[in-house]
Amino acid sequence: MSTSIDDPGHGHSPAAWTAVVIMLVAVSLGTLFFFLDMPVLVWASVGLLVAGAIVGWAMARAGYGAAGPKYQPKQH
Repeated sequence: MSTSIDDPGHGHSPAAWTAVVIMLVAVSLGTLFFFLDMPVLVWASVGLLVAGAIVGWAMARAGYGAAGPKYQPKQH
């Protein structure tokens, strides 16, 4: 495993963080709605989960991924 500063690592980018936060909210809400027996909202949270993946992909394609030109890793 490389620990070079030139290697930004796996997922340390705005695209990855945005996707993960959206999907974390979706899973949390889905769990709550499942517990409260609200199946329509459970399926809506599944849709939000898919939307989070799409947002992450779109941001990576727009240059905000770990290898994108708009991403600047923090200096250590």
